[in-house]
Amino acid sequence: MAKFHYLIGMAALALAGCQGEGGAGDAGGGSRDQIRAVGSSTVYPFTTAVAEQFPRKFPSFKAPIVESTGTGAGLKQFCAGVGAQFPDVANASRRIKKSELEDCTKNGVTEIVEIQVGIDGIALGESKAGAKMALSEEDIYKALAATPYGKPNTAKTWKDVNAALPAVAIKVFGPPPTSGTRDAFAELILEKGCDANAEMKTLKEADKDKHKEVCTKVREDGAYVESGENDNLIVQKLVANPDALGVFGYSFLEENLDKVQGVKLQGVEPTYETIASYKYPGARPLFIYVKSAHLKAIPGLKEFVGEYANAWNPETGYLKRRGLIAAPDDVRAKNVDIATKLTPLDPATID
Repeated sequence: MAKFHYLIGMAALALAGCQGEGGAGDAGGGSRDQIRAVGSSTVYPFTTAVAEQFPRKFPSFKAPIVESTGTGAGLKQFCAGVGAQFPDVANASRRIKKSELEDCTKNGVTEIVEIQVGIDGIALGESKAGAKMALSEEDIYKALAATPYGKPNTAKTWKDVNAALPAVAIKVFGPPPTSGTRDAFAELILEKGCDANAEMKTLKEADKDKHKEVCTKVREDGAYVESGENDNLIVQKLVANPDALGVFGYSFLEENLDKVQGVKLQGVEPTYETIASYKYPGARPLFIYVKSAHLKAIPGLKEFVGEYANAWNPETGYLKRRGLIAAPDDVRAKNVDIATKLTPLDPATID
């Protein structure tokens, strides 16, 4: 079995030269004739849909392998190196972090293509038998933060948080720290609720690390229950626990409207229209990242990226039926251009 030379200058040649010698799961090097994607559970259904259509439109290529690992874990695998044992595509429900990009570079992954595939919303949901909650960002922060505004969280019920809310025990099922949905929930909702307090805004300027801890660290006393990367499991738990809330991607809410209902946030209900217009506070972009060094070496990778760009079109594509919310026209046009030209990401654009 041929071994890979991981120097960037040889990586693509090693991959291309070894085609046909091994399988996708060869951890020791060798070749792979199937595209492999890892990452976000939110983006997983969309990438899976493209993977299912891909061999029908391109019969000479095998169907890609798609794994749901969570955004953080997926990017860690993606950035670990160049070669057949490393993924070609990372699904992400948030933008890549500067620290992750630095890991990529350190491990020889010096060029990646960033493509926004659409929009999703961090939806809060509850059982159809629930209390029809309507919450503010500050309500959620006060209910779930480990130390709201720097003090231990003693709230037991939603009424303890806001006198206008019902005296229902706080229990929220949500994603773990490895999830991009968790990162987006912290940034789009918890942090905004935290910064409603003037002292927290001041703290952000004085001590960013302390501010992040106070604003985004979630309590660990049972009020927030980490429920893995499977958002469908959260839906099942809401059905079994009518007083609980859940945090997941909007597509999972839309798929299960016979069982669960959306929770209004800042007076706005999570819907296709409110997320597409960014009126809903939990709206966020979704991405795939593609390893440039693998584009020539892995059969069909370029074509797969092109198929993804066709699939997200709201008029002619099929991803809307899977729950993907189309990005605005100008954003779609920009990303079709990136997907066509396979333009590498400029690292200077990552904060």
